[in-house]
Amino acid sequence: MNERLLQFIWQFQYFNKQALYTSQGEQLVIEKPGTWNHHQGPDFSAATIRIGTTTWVGNIELHLRSSDWYRHRHNNDAHYTNIILHVVWYEDVIICDNYGNSVATLVLENRIAGLLLERYRLMMETPLLIPCASFLPALSSLAWCAWKERLAVERLERKAAQVLTNLQQCRNHWEEVCWRLLTANFGMKVNAVLFEQVAVSLPVAVMAKHKSWLLQLEALLMGQANLLTNKYHDPYPILLQREYCFLQKKYQLHPVMIQPAFLRMRPAAFPTIRLAQLAQLLYHTRSFFSILLEMKEVKDVLQLFNVTASDYWNDHYLFDEPASYSCKRLGIYMAENIVINTVVPLLFAYGIQQQQDACKERALQWLYRLHAEQNKITRHWNQAGVISCSALDSQALTELTNGYCSAKRCLECAVGNSVLKS
Repeated sequence: MNERLLQFIWQFQYFNKQALYTSQGEQLVIEKPGTWNHHQGPDFSAATIRIGTTTWVGNIELHLRSSDWYRHRHNNDAHYTNIILHVVWYEDVIICDNYGNSVATLVLENRIAGLLLERYRLMMETPLLIPCASFLPALSSLAWCAWKERLAVERLERKAAQVLTNLQQCRNHWEEVCWRLLTANFGMKVNAVLFEQVAVSLPVAVMAKHKSWLLQLEALLMGQANLLTNKYHDPYPILLQREYCFLQKKYQLHPVMIQPAFLRMRPAAFPTIRLAQLAQLLYHTRSFFSILLEMKEVKDVLQLFNVTASDYWNDHYLFDEPASYSCKRLGIYMAENIVINTVVPLLFAYGIQQQQDACKERALQWLYRLHAEQNKITRHWNQAGVISCSALDSQALTELTNGYCSAKRCLECAVGNSVLKS
C-alpha cells in the first residue's frame, strides 16, 4: 500500500462501504467522496459525508498512517483546519485539531479487497514492458477505442508543444519549422540531430534560391553534412564538391560539427541516400507547408514523398563505391513514418495555434488512415491481444507504453483502472 494507491481507492470508492463507522464509533455515510485536489492542500475537496445525524461538507485528507498528519505538519497548516474526515490505512495515533477535539477518522485497512492489492503489487513489481499483460485485454473494444484516441491526442498535444517551441525559435515562420522537422525525420533516429543541424545551417530562404537546380541542392545538403570532404574519382561527387565550394563561399557556410553515421544501418537508409531523396523532394515541391495545409486526403500527402534519388545512386550507396542496381525510391514505410512523426504533429500544432479544430481533426483522421507501425512496442501489445489496426492505434500504444507503463502509472491508466476495479 502507498498513499497514491489509497487516493485512487478513495477516488473510485473501491472498498467495502457497508456499515461504516469512524474510529470514534460514530456511524458514517459517504455521499460524495469529493474532487481530487492536485494542488496544495487536502487531497479531496467539496466532499459530503454524514456522521451520525450531522451532514458535513468540506475537505478530506488521506494518509497511510494517522501519525503522518503530524509528520507532514498538517496540525500547523491553515489549509487543514476544515478537514471533515481523515482517511487512513492504519491508525497508530489519535489525531486532534487545534481545539483538542479528535478528528473523525476512517480506517480502511480491513475494507479493501486483497485481490486488488495483489494485482497492484504484481503490476508494480513485474519486469515486463506491459505491467498488466497477464490481465489483458481488460477493456471492451469500445473502451479501447476511446482510450486509444485519448492517448493519441495526448501524444499529439505533447509533440505539438515541441513544434510551437520551435516555431518561436523560427520567429513564427511555419515553412522554416516544417523544413527543420522534415529534414530531421529523414535522418531517422541515428542521424536526426545531424540532419536537423544541416537544416538549421541552410535556411528555407537559401534553399529556395536553388530549388531549380538539383545538383546545387544535393551539394548544399551533402556538403553541410560532411559528406564531401574526401578525395573522389567519380565525376558526380567531384562536381558536387565544386558546386559546394562555390556555394560555401557565397553563403559563408560552415559544415555541422557532427559526423554522419553509417554503422548498423541498412544501406538504403544511409545518409547519402536520404539526403539525395530529400534533395529530390525540395526540387519537386514548392512551399511544402503551404501545400500541406491545402491537402485533404493523406494519400495525396504520401504522393508528395514518392521521390527517387538521382541516377548516380541507382548503383551506389556511397561515393566511389559501385553496388548492384537498385532504384533508390523513398518507400511507403518511410513516407508513412514521415507523415506520422512530422506532418501530422505539424498540422495538429497549426490547428492549436490558429484555433482551427478542423486541422486537428484532419490530423487525427490521417492517423486512422495510415498503416499501424510495426516495432517492439506494437509486437508486445499484439502478443498480449491488443492489436494495432492503424497508425493511431500504434501511436496510442507507444504513448501508453512510454508515458504510463514504463513509469508504472497504472492508477492513471484506463486499463490499469479496469484491472484493479475488476
